[in-house]
Amino acid sequence: MLSNEKLKPKLFSVMKNYSKKQFGQDVVAGIIVAIIALPLSIALALASGVGPEQGIYTAIIAGFLISFLGGSRVQIAGPTAAFATIVAGIVATNGIDGLILATILAGIMLIIMGLCRFGSLIKFIPYTITTGFTAGIAVTIVIGQLKDFFGVVYPADVKPIETMEKIEALIENFGTWNWQAVVVGAVCLAVLIVWPYITDKIPGSLIAVFVGIGMVKLLKMDVNTIGDLYTISNKLPTLHLPDFSMESIRAVLPDAFTIAILAAIESLLSCVVADSMVNSRHRSNMELVAQGVGNIGSALFGGIPATGAIARTAANVKNGGRTPISGMVHAIVLLLILVLLMPYAALIPMPTIAAILFMVAYNMCQWKPFTHLLKTAPKSDIIVLVLTFVLTIVFDLVIAIEVGMLLACVLFLKRMSEEGNVKKWSYEDEDDDPDRLELREVPKQVRVYEITGPLFFGVADRLSEIVVHADTKCVVLRMRSVPALDATAMHTIEELYDTYQKKGITMVFSHVNEQPMRTMEKASFVEKVGTENFCSHIDTALVRARAIVESAQE
Repeated sequence: MLSNEKLKPKLFSVMKNYSKKQFGQDVVAGIIVAIIALPLSIALALASGVGPEQGIYTAIIAGFLISFLGGSRVQIAGPTAAFATIVAGIVATNGIDGLILATILAGIMLIIMGLCRFGSLIKFIPYTITTGFTAGIAVTIVIGQLKDFFGVVYPADVKPIETMEKIEALIENFGTWNWQAVVVGAVCLAVLIVWPYITDKIPGSLIAVFVGIGMVKLLKMDVNTIGDLYTISNKLPTLHLPDFSMESIRAVLPDAFTIAILAAIESLLSCVVADSMVNSRHRSNMELVAQGVGNIGSALFGGIPATGAIARTAANVKNGGRTPISGMVHAIVLLLILVLLMPYAALIPMPTIAAILFMVAYNMCQWKPFTHLLKTAPKSDIIVLVLTFVLTIVFDLVIAIEVGMLLACVLFLKRMSEEGNVKKWSYEDEDDDPDRLELREVPKQVRVYEITGPLFFGVADRLSEIVVHADTKCVVLRMRSVPALDATAMHTIEELYDTYQKKGITMVFSHVNEQPMRTMEKASFVEKVGTENFCSHIDTALVRARAIVESAQE
């Protein structure tokens, strides 16, 4: 069922009772979240194959727009690890213009999804698929950062894009590894692991950045920094329109669809987590619209795809943020940092960025839910989980989601088909237990079959199990346990009816539920069979069957 919730930003609702005290708490939370988002935005931008400032642009523009228009009170949006490998692939294949176009198209798709009230439909993506591709993305991030963590140098003509290509290139060139880079990376990783046990007032990623810069500068270590590999700019983002030709759109449309679906899943999952923290309820459709607007804005001004970030949202709540104002403050603070401090980002060592992304990957990998599913889930779900995980690593997220969804649907239909059953009533002289209770008197010329489970294309052939004898005059189909009927099963029933008509056999239906009855009425089947042959109870249907038999004997 599509959601009918109102399309109204949460900001406009919570401001009715807004106070100075809450404003102060939101400002503090926004500043803290901005400090957390700064190194993450830079790291995720580099992992995505774009410049460090583009991660900041994304957090500023998308972060502000999504907070302003969003359906959650506390959602913080920006670049996330889930998009890193996708964005890197798009940039490598179609360039920056291709990424901008794909993100704009994804934004349009998200807006349409929100306006069409598709927010509630995201729940139909199986948990096994989201867990599988999230764990797969975490592994691809780790693989992508091994080069910088170990200080490996690739030849100028080696520019691996796919994960398997990165593994091959790393193995072939591992002889160039730099022990100083490993030392910097290992120390920064240790800081990231230990720091939360010391204090949670200051983000560990920021401390790791300072430690990394200090080691390289003070100890004169030969380690690549962001400034060695990228040109750092503190300029404000400017509007840039990509080529909107049909050829360009056709080339990036699959990527746009992937970005839209992933943004919808990630943002709504983050909203659900946030709801549990602040005892609120988000507006999923408004959130999708906001995500669409935020991604379009980000792309037009040089950013990358954005979505709700669970870790930053949790930090916002933990530090007192309770309204979208904190998310807007976070974007404004990042804007000030961009203008005033961005040139200093050139000093950050690449192994430090790798260490930060290792921790991001660990926090997003969901290894506990993954292993729990492996131990407890049905075999079919485990197949979907593992296949999605492997395909995400070996190929890409597009193939993983497509194959995962297809396999999940096929396995679901298989399970549903196993639930469907067509069972014949036994006559007293056919039964091994003649003393059973609640026997009903059924004439020999009447056959009664009870159908259970949904009647759809996967089980329509089960109707062939209905067997009639030479003297059969009436077949009663008891359908009290049939919740749904599709066109294929309807066609099979119509063919069955035509066959029985030629044999002089009448069909009587007992307790047809609402949806199957609507389908039969729409197909004019009720009119064809006759309303008198549709009975509300099995006893009424047997009375009708007996009358048909008696009429045939006259």
